[in-house]
Amino acid sequence: MELRHLRYFIAVAERENVTRAAARLHVSQPPLSRQIRDLEDELGISLFQHGAKAVRLTEAGRVFLNEARAVVKRANEAVQMVKVIAGGKCGEIHVGYAPSLTVRMLPRALRFFQEANPGISVQLHDMSTQEMLRGLADGTLQVALLIQVPAKFLSGLVFEEINRYAVCIAVSPAHPLGQAREVGLEQVANERLVTYTVADYPEYHAWLSNLFAPLKRHPKIEEEHDSATSLMASVEAGRGVALVQQGFDCLTGPRLKVRPLAPAPRPFVVGIAYRKGVKSPAVKNFIAAVKRSDSG
Repeated sequence: MELRHLRYFIAVAERENVTRAAARLHVSQPPLSRQIRDLEDELGISLFQHGAKAVRLTEAGRVFLNEARAVVKRANEAVQMVKVIAGGKCGEIHVGYAPSLTVRMLPRALRFFQEANPGISVQLHDMSTQEMLRGLADGTLQVALLIQVPAKFLSGLVFEEINRYAVCIAVSPAHPLGQAREVGLEQVANERLVTYTVADYPEYHAWLSNLFAPLKRHPKIEEEHDSATSLMASVEAGRGVALVQQGFDCLTGPRLKVRPLAPAPRPFVVGIAYRKGVKSPAVKNFIAAVKRSDSG
């Protein structure tokens, strides 16, 4: 039994006439009659009572008509759904992000994307840099918003810069450096640092080493944390200070004081990463929304 058998049956049943049904289907009458007989033979029942000029559904035919309509309707819906997904108008995408880096960018990007793509669901995943890179590599993520990493970590990926953020120091409200308008790197070198874990954020620790290299001093790392939330709690408790990016205070509010470094080191580069040769319209649309969030 094929879908055409069901469509032919429905046309004959609704018109109660083989000739009119054939005209509606744009087929000749003999093949249509043969298809109906083949369907009845396969089912082993009579679907129609045949009169001189018309056909009438049997009791079994009336039941089968309802079921046939449901099957054809579902098949048509499936075809339309596939076309919609292929056109980037429906479905879902998975996006990895770092909250502290995207606190300004992500809400705007999501708003722009959902306005233009209401049928697509965006699943957000709060991840470390290494987790995002693994997710892009194994296909569990389609897009990641992260800090720029060395090219050796971007095999098979595209990274596009979205914004640059100045380097700042985050301290507890009671810390003396919180009263300064700006802080020098020499002052930071005398403080205990609260950082992200080296396992999840190796690029952050490499950056720290390069930052302190001109002073010929090693950063005094007091604690490591696997998330911005725990890092903030530690700094707020006075266990150390943290080197963060401009805009970090959007995440902390009054819990911490965030001050720029002077002279200003090279800024943090934040961008969007995705696999090379992306074909999904939904992913392309999300990338465009992220870019617009920076300029719009």
